[in-house]
Amino acid sequence: MADPKGFLKVTERELPKRRPVSVRLMDWKEVYEQGDATQLRRQAGRCMDCGIPFCHRGCPLGNLIPEWNDLTWRGEGRQALERLHATNNFPEFTGTLCPAPCESSCVLGINQPPVTIKQVEVSLADEGWSKGWIEPHPPQRLTGKTVAVVGSGPAGLAAAQQLTRAGHTVAVYERDDRIGGLLRYGIPDFKFEKRRLDQRLAQMTAEGTRFRAGIDIGTDITWSDLRARYDAVVVATGAMVPRDLPIPGRDLPGVHFAMEYLTQQNRAGAGDSVANQITAEDKHVVVIGGGDTGADCIGTAHRQGAASVTNLAIGARPPLERAEHEPWPTDPRLFEVSSAHEEGGKREFLASTVEFLRNDAGEVRALRVAETEFIDGRRVPKSGTEREIPADLVLLALGFTGPEQQFLADQLGLRFDGRGNVARDDDYATAEPGVFVAGDAGRGQSLIVWAIAEGRAAAAAVDRYLEGDTELPSPIKATERGISL
Repeated sequence: MADPKGFLKVTERELPKRRPVSVRLMDWKEVYEQGDATQLRRQAGRCMDCGIPFCHRGCPLGNLIPEWNDLTWRGEGRQALERLHATNNFPEFTGTLCPAPCESSCVLGINQPPVTIKQVEVSLADEGWSKGWIEPHPPQRLTGKTVAVVGSGPAGLAAAQQLTRAGHTVAVYERDDRIGGLLRYGIPDFKFEKRRLDQRLAQMTAEGTRFRAGIDIGTDITWSDLRARYDAVVVATGAMVPRDLPIPGRDLPGVHFAMEYLTQQNRAGAGDSVANQITAEDKHVVVIGGGDTGADCIGTAHRQGAASVTNLAIGARPPLERAEHEPWPTDPRLFEVSSAHEEGGKREFLASTVEFLRNDAGEVRALRVAETEFIDGRRVPKSGTEREIPADLVLLALGFTGPEQQFLADQLGLRFDGRGNVARDDDYATAEPGVFVAGDAGRGQSLIVWAIAEGRAAAAAVDRYLEGDTELPSPIKATERGISL
């Protein structure tokens, strides 16, 4: 185990410092400074190597957290990275982007701040890349079977890498002009620099995975034609239908979905020329939605030079500490201050938007909002509390309702469950033989760690379908939608 008395000697939770706000707002680089190896080992040494490591249960991937914490504390980084890769294809993705339910489940968290699991994870990956420890692992033999993976987000990439390493010939189709899905175009560079994605894609290319960008399955190639060409198909298209806010004034110029805004900035950051780019420069920006996507919009607006940024959430402000109904080791809903919130702007809770107001030019000029009250369990605007908030740009960051259904239904005959997701069985298989579904398309909008776990599990199911058996790990069943303890 790690230092037997580490959690007694080191009681503070230490993370790398964020770059000063005034400095980081001048660029699009990740906000954290270079980590300190001594600090990292000290933090890894806080791991208690519990008799029952609840962090395993908190992580859908089943990461071997006490093992690589121990190896990190001992200074055996390469061996620690091997244990990390045993369960996670892309630890720098999760170490950067995952909200870390493993840390909420850390036993040390009962009476101390939990181990910095997420930071150890990304630091091991960064060390591995810098020292050349991460190499391609092409298959030793080819099976002669072919698989199409549609969608190149974390679920699709995880499934593709597992199936390629199993010896199948895998092609990943992506309708955008670059591979990566939301990793490429949905997450700002200050949160996730695209070099992290590109180095993994280079590894996968060297292993034999084939990438087909700029091809829209359903339009450029029908789903039925794709199924006829390949021995199996994995649907990993995500849950990309945004949740709208159908209130008066919704159609006014200046009101946009968050993903439209973020995608354009990511394209501009990649060097593309974006015609009529939506920009926050010198504008009063209102972001509706209090989740991660909303925070991404806030940080982007600051870097574009917004005159002001206001973030509205319809619900109450979460508590600073665990509520009684969310005891350890469940994943609590807590008030968080992300790097974007730290950079400025105003956050308002219990704010219900009831109307978008127009100026003389027919563009949005303000929002009419009211306090939120709860009637019969429903959140509704409280009469008599209406007020206006100036807004030249409104961004809707309200989450997603599910996958795009039309072509999947018309061309493959796939069915959908009551939540609008692609229907599947425990082994990720749809009603169409040879067609499987992984990630948000099958479970709804979720965390990146769930996407990778589902990609790995779906790959095992596909391999079993093609070969009759599989040696690929299958961390979860498709019906496991959450963590129950």
